[in-house]
Parts: sequence; structure tokens; C-alpha cells
Amino acid sequence: MPSFASTTILISALSIILGLYLIQPADMPSFAAIRAANAAFFRSVSGAGSSSSSSAAATANAATNAASNTNTNNDLPTAVFVGGTSGIGEGMAVTFAEHTEGKSNIILVGRNRAAAERILASLPAPPPSLSPAPAREFVQCDATLIKNVHSASSQILSKFPKINYLIITAGFSTLAGRDETPEGIDKKLAVHYYARWKFLSDLVPGLQKAKEAGEEAVAMSVMAAGKGGKVDLEDLGLKRGYSLSAAALAAPTYNDLMVESFAEKYPSLRFIHAYPGFVRTNLGASSPSTTLRLLTPVALGLFRPLSVSQNECGEYMWYAVSHTIRDGSSNTTAGKTGAFRTGSKGEDLGRKGYYGSEEARRRLWAHTVETVQAALGKEEGK
Repeated sequence: MPSFASTTILISALSIILGLYLIQPADMPSFAAIRAANAAFFRSVSGAGSSSSSSAAATANAATNAASNTNTNNDLPTAVFVGGTSGIGEGMAVTFAEHTEGKSNIILVGRNRAAAERILASLPAPPPSLSPAPAREFVQCDATLIKNVHSASSQILSKFPKINYLIITAGFSTLAGRDETPEGIDKKLAVHYYARWKFLSDLVPGLQKAKEAGEEAVAMSVMAAGKGGKVDLEDLGLKRGYSLSAAALAAPTYNDLMVESFAEKYPSLRFIHAYPGFVRTNLGASSPSTTLRLLTPVALGLFRPLSVSQNECGEYMWYAVSHTIRDGSSNTTAGKTGAFRTGSKGEDLGRKGYYGSEEARRRLWAHTVETVQAALGKEEGK
């Protein structure tokens, strides 16, 4: 049975979530309007590389097709969903497939092959006239280990040298204390930060190829933008001061700094750190924590009227890709570059709940490179 202490922690956490959820952005479009905007956005970009695309894009994609040496239709938009076998990642994959009417390459990255096959089989079928047929792929990866991330990224790039959308939603739910992987990284931080950094670092070349073809090139880390806190620059790996609250506050700030650093290093691309809000997923039910597995269904039942489904969340997250909201006015971000922080309805957060600094950004990057190098046991990147 759950202990009194762990139950108290969970109830406190849920109370915080409820309080955060009730703080809604003002003057947001209706859900129907957001879904319609997403549909219009994907209609405008899903033809990239087709007969309606520019000759420059068609030429670039033809070169990409040849370079990939695979039977893959690289003329179509390509989206990689890390954590796409359940929850928010699944919701984003499903809504992406719907809005592109099946005319897109979709790669799900995760641990559960059976779930991936179920999801891929349920997606809208592409028009029979498309040749080669759009890809529906699963790449197995336990993101608690950096070496697995590196291997998965290599597999993806070998077949899909051009990536339009890199969506990272992988989660790790536990009430346990610090739990180190064989690579010396806490599992929660590994999934919520280090693996995300590594996926971005490894798959940036795919995003760059999309940009060179005149197409959308966006990376999104769905974590907790605006919900972070101050971090200890002398203990970025939380080896000395680990606690559930410290890890919960550090990861969002690390993600803020991560998208800023990548945007600075790759100014032609767009990087987003998003907060999804309170979403009905199976993350808690699949947790290694007995307490979370037992109490999550109760919490979801109690807060159901205040939560959104994973597909609804998917629409809001895609709205963040295509739009920002400032002072209630909608402005398309299609083609824009830089670092963005977005909220549960896709609204632009600006600097709300931001705890970064130039020094923190610089030191976190150096720490991360060193940590990843140590995990891989070899020289790593930039």
C-alpha cells in the first residue's frame, strides 16, 4: 500500500497541477478555431516537394531522396515523435497524420513496439497514388540511456536525412529518489533533459536539410515551460542536492536553456519548449512507483473536467508550432526562427516563469557536453 508520506507528496503535486491549470491564458481562440488553424497550416506545408512546390525545394528533395538510398518519399513532410508510443506524443502523431491526410512520413520512437504498431495502423491511409508510400516507422529506444539515443538517432538519419518536425515528449514518472543509470545519470533527468539534448544534437542535420529545401524545420520539447525554478550551477547534475522538487524545477529550466542554446547555434531553425498542461495520459499508470500507479486513476477521475485528452493536447501543441499568442492577438510563426516558450493552449509565454541567464546557458551546455561524452565514453559534438 502507498505510504502516508508518498500519498501526501502526490496530493500536494496534484494540487499544484490543479492550481497551475486554473491559470488560463486570456482571449484564446476556441478549440474549434485552433483545430481549423492547424488544418490550414498543414495544408499550406504538406504540399512541400510535391507538384505545387518550388523547383528549388523539388531539386533539394530529389537530392535528399538519392542520398538516403532508401525507398522513402522524402518529398513529404517528415515528423519524428520521441515518446510517440503513448500520451502526448501519440496525440501529436495522430493529429499530425489527420491534418496531413496521411501524406506524411511518421516515425515513432519509444520502448513499446506493440503500442507503436497499433498507433501506426490506426493512422489515416495515404492516397494510393503516392509513390513511394509514406513511411510509418517505429524505432525502439529506452531514452534513459544516452547510448540508446545515439543509436536511435543514427537509425533515423540513415533513412530520413530530412526532418521537418522533431517532437520530444518522452516522460518518466516516479516518486523515488535519485536513481542512476549505468551511465551515471539520474533516470528522471536523463529522460527529461539529457536525452532530449542528445536527440536535438544528433538530429539537427535533418532539420537543416528541411530548411535548405525551403520547408518548415521545427524542434519541440514538450516539458514544462514556465514551471521551472532557480538551478544550482555548481550541481547541475544534482549529484549532491537531489530531491523530487529539485529535479522537477531543474528540468524545465534546463529545457529553456537548451532551446535557447540550440537556437543560438543554429539560427536558421526554430526550437520550442512547451508546457502541455494537465493531460489525461497513462504516464502515471505505467510508472514504476506503486503509489502513482494506484492513485493516478483516482486523480484523473477527480480532475477530468479540468483536463484535456491527449489528442486535444496534440492540437494545442501543434498550434504552438504554427502560432504564437501575444496580448490575445494571433500571429503565425510559420517560417520564423529562434527559441520559443509556449503554454498549454499554444500561447507564447515570453519570459513568464523564466529562470535562465547567459551564464547558466553557457555552463549548462558545457556540463551537458561533458556528461554526454562520459556516457558515450568518447568525444562528443560541439
